[in-house]
Amino acid sequence: MGKKLFVFLSLLALLALAVAPLGAQDRVLGEITQRIIDRGSLICGVNDVLPGFGFRNESGEFSGFDVDVCRAVAAAILGDANAVTFRPTTGADRPTVLASGEIDLLSRNTTWTLSRDVEWGSTFAPTTFYDGQGIMVRTDSGLAAIEDLAGGTICTNAGTTTELNITDAMQSRGLEFNLQTFQEFNGAMAAFNEGACDAVTTDISGLVSTKGASADPGSYTILEIVLSKEPLGPVSPQSDAQFADIVRWVVYGLIQAEEFGITSENVEEFLTSEDPSIQRFLGVGENLAGDYLGIDNDFMVTVIQSVGNYGEIYERNLTTPFGLERGVNALWTDGGLMYSMPFR
Repeated sequence: MGKKLFVFLSLLALLALAVAPLGAQDRVLGEITQRIIDRGSLICGVNDVLPGFGFRNESGEFSGFDVDVCRAVAAAILGDANAVTFRPTTGADRPTVLASGEIDLLSRNTTWTLSRDVEWGSTFAPTTFYDGQGIMVRTDSGLAAIEDLAGGTICTNAGTTTELNITDAMQSRGLEFNLQTFQEFNGAMAAFNEGACDAVTTDISGLVSTKGASADPGSYTILEIVLSKEPLGPVSPQSDAQFADIVRWVVYGLIQAEEFGITSENVEEFLTSEDPSIQRFLGVGENLAGDYLGIDNDFMVTVIQSVGNYGEIYERNLTTPFGLERGVNALWTDGGLMYSMPFR
């Protein structure tokens, strides 16, 4: 072999080593990821008063769409979806508990906005629920449109995008109104039910779940108006890009699993699939996701076994109890916006 050829082949070999992913055991873990592993649990900031998304029952058990996202991340990192400490978080204290390190992850119906992305020092994961702000009135009030609320009082929770959105919506129409805010939306609902407010406003999903969980859903009417775009999803601190990558790809994995047709019931059957895309996704073969992220290569198998795919999470928490249809939250193959980046 000539000297030049030997040098050329040697350079190719070094290049191959440089671009090959490190094994999970070789990947340098981020500060938050390491803290979670050392602690043995993920601390997740959630809502505890919004049925369907984040709710704590009388026994202290948490359930909901956002709660299941926390469990999915814990399953990916620790191999145990139950290794989560839930920290009830209000709309107003979200940036504080995130920045202080009091929580590792925020999964609490939080809208991705420019100001939050920058000022909170946060990293938003892919959107898990596309929503919009709505308005709810009492059915017997006779109010049928936003214009009917001129001179009235509208209640919402503080520290959220809803305050600015409703103000913009009323002012752009030249409508005067009074705005009352509360720490939590259940406080706004209490005032609304006592007659202190003519209407309440928050994300439409929140209005649907509140109405559906009430003793008399027919007594409430959600107006046919969407005031804003509210892309909701989990948030992590910018201080740990490696942890943010894990959260990001767990969310994509939930979506991709549904697209593949992989569920909590049939995931083991797919382990013998000869489809290279499915093999990579489930941790079989080469160039596996876990090697890039510093976690087990079969992390999505554990996630799916524990919480199901995106569709299962949606069905369990939102469709079955509240009749909330998928709409724009359907897969892109079904005309929706849910789309996973490639696992390769």
